[in-house]
Amino acid sequence: MQKDIIKEEKPVLAICYDFDKTLSPDDMQAQGYIQSVGLDVESFWKEANELACENEMDGNLAYMYKMKEKAEGQVLFTRKNLEEYGSKVKLYPGVEEWFERIRKYGREQGVIVEHYIISSGLKEMIEGTKPAKEGAFEKIYASSFFYNEKGVAVWPAQAVNYTNKTQFLFRIEKGVLDINDERVNDRIPKDQVRVPFRNIVYIGDSATDIPCMKLVNSYGGHAIGVYDSQKENKEKVFQMIHDRRIRYFAKADYNEGSELDALVKNIIDKAAIDEKLEKKHFADERESGMEI
Repeated sequence: MQKDIIKEEKPVLAICYDFDKTLSPDDMQAQGYIQSVGLDVESFWKEANELACENEMDGNLAYMYKMKEKAEGQVLFTRKNLEEYGSKVKLYPGVEEWFERIRKYGREQGVIVEHYIISSGLKEMIEGTKPAKEGAFEKIYASSFFYNEKGVAVWPAQAVNYTNKTQFLFRIEKGVLDINDERVNDRIPKDQVRVPFRNIVYIGDSATDIPCMKLVNSYGGHAIGVYDSQKENKEKVFQMIHDRRIRYFAKADYNEGSELDALVKNIIDKAAIDEKLEKKHFADERESGMEI
């Protein structure tokens, strides 16, 4: 059953995150799962990439196939086990407290803050993390499996790659979050858009995030590149800012008082002011008889 699209009275700010190397310092599969099936991380990704190249196969479908194949005879490839692996995934400093703290700051400024994951990683592993279990995310868009009645993965349900990630931004914009809801293609009057792109923030770390970053930037939103706070390697974020893919970059430090914390709070403050200006703008257009 489709949910009604609700335009709140208060402005909504949607913060969208990649996961691997954005909220976590490494690929989620490399933090226990790959090792459990007797492979080293480099060999696993090499095999997955070769499978994709040899068969003109989507890279995410290739790694999902390899995960299932390598599990045979070694570990039960179930939703429960994948969530268990997810519970052991390491997160960057401050991540566990970040989501509710930023929501609270938004409430204080009269802004509804919502957090979304848009990731090529595995949804089931993300769902096993502490923030997900505590309800941090409005929606998790990620690659996932279809499971049989015993909870065993038998087929891909979703494969999220770097280009089709962008569709989820439009779903968030319109408030059409169900991936099978075709209302995402409907025209909505500008003053009825639930989350205008100026209120969308995308936080990522690498080239796989570029389509989302470019889209958010093009429509007046905020794209932020993050880099590992331990390795201090800024090469990727420097390249993205030179190519105008991002507007800002910061360490992947989600603690209160960090540069990233201050940046996101400034964006929330801006969203509160922009909402007042936009309401005045739409009211003036409506009074003049202009179609919105």
